Amino acid sequence: MLDDETKGKALGRLRRIEGQVQGLQRMIEAEAYCVDILLQISAVQGVLEQVQKLLLVRLIESCVADALRSGGKSERQRKIDELLDVFARFGGR
Repeated sequence: MLDDETKGKALGRLRRIEGQVQGLQRMIEAEAYCVDILLQISAVQGVLEQVQKLLLVRLIESCVADALRSGGKSERQRKIDELLDVFARFGGR
């Protein structure tokens, strides 16, 4: 569950990404220089990574920490497995 602060930050960054993607579309339509387009794509990826980290921190601080503090053994293991799966999926980035 996202708290209001995390939700606000994530939505703000996603809106920024939305504007950047629209800019990319205009750049491609205008046949902008490829290097400029690639740099803009890199900027979008950077903001996406910020959102990813923000949500990962929230996952660890809330869901995983709560399960470790108060959950039963199976709940704790489920949250640990879930977290390991998340790390495995994003490990190469």
